Amino acid sequence: MIDNVRIDKWLWAARFFKIRSLATEAVKGGHIWLNGTRSKASKNVQIGDEITIQKGSEQFTIHITGLADKRGSATIAQSLYTETETSIAARKKLSEQRKFNAASAPAPDKRPDKRARRQITRLKFR
Repeated sequence: MIDNVRIDKWLWAARFFKIRSLATEAVKGGHIWLNGTRSKASKNVQIGDEITIQKGSEQFTIHITGLADKRGSATIAQSLYTETETSIAARKKLSEQRKFNAASAPAPDKRPDKRARRQITRLKFR
């Protein structure tokens, strides 16, 4: 039974990051908050701790329910934490906004040909 695990190892084992060094960089960069404060990569986590993870535009707020220092299957990784309801709702809202923005600015059907590129260039630089 594991009593405590480094935060970078736990984030890697819980599959928030593919490589442990990416988890370490995220902690050093201030994208990981442990119980409301920035932490170092060597900080130990325990069951019941709250972690806030900022990955790109998404933010996860989770509670630790299990400890692991080795990377296992995805089902094991999902059993290591529970995400808060407010975090799930915020991520869902952000996802819907991204879908709406993508739908309101559709991509063109095809790439512009040589003549169309010249017209675009003339429009941009006049």
